[in-house]
Amino acid sequence: MSKITITAGSVAMDAELNDSPTAHKIWQALPIEGTASTWGDEIYFEIPVQAEQEPDARAEVDVGELGYWPVGHAFCIFFGPTPASAGDRPRAYSPVNVLGRVSGDATQFRAARGGTKIRIERAD
Repeated sequence: MSKITITAGSVAMDAELNDSPTAHKIWQALPIEGTASTWGDEIYFEIPVQAEQEPDARAEVDVGELGYWPVGHAFCIFFGPTPASAGDRPRAYSPVNVLGRVSGDATQFRAARGGTKIRIERAD
């Protein structure tokens, strides 16, 4: 697994990318910066990586999972329910390629607001 750091405003957290083809593309593109948008307890932002939906893509994700939304070329951080959720579990708008997960308490990302600068980089 490849270790990354995600910084959104005052929140900085380590995470790990899995070995999926999309995660490899993102790793090669790092560092990536953008402006955060929120959708319930999800942060997403467009990134300069294009990837197709992978066969194991899914809309039901777990708190702390990272995803790539092929429709919007967006990196997603899930830390709680979204408007599409039926309960406490996050649900993406449509299937995402699961990329990895945050190390630690992903709910800390609730402190980051839409419009916040966000950066993903390789961890030391």
